[in-house]
Amino acid sequence: MKYILPLTAIAEMATGLALIAMPSLIGRLLLGVPLTEPATMVASILGVALLALGIACWPGPPRLGMTVYSALITLYLAYTGFSSASAGPLLWPIAALHGGLTIALLLSWNRSQRGGA
Repeated sequence: MKYILPLTAIAEMATGLALIAMPSLIGRLLLGVPLTEPATMVASILGVALLALGIACWPGPPRLGMTVYSALITLYLAYTGFSSASAGPLLWPIAALHGGLTIALLLSWNRSQRGGA
């Protein structure tokens, strides 16, 4: 039983990476129909969340999962904003919010490593 959490974390990280790399294919294999562009974007975001969940469940610093999630979502939203016509009015504010959260998490992590938090 002591290996169930690491095995589950590995499975979630693998699923997350697959959804990030191939959201349309994984969606089609799971649901049996092609995904629309918005559904593909949501599948990629789900992939980032599953990857971060797997990292958060892995032994190590508790901030790591949230830091990875926030950083990857920032990058994904920025990529989407620059490369796609699908950009709603909240895309850039949310990308900026996650960018700020990522910086705050990294600064907090740095302070805690130096014994300040």
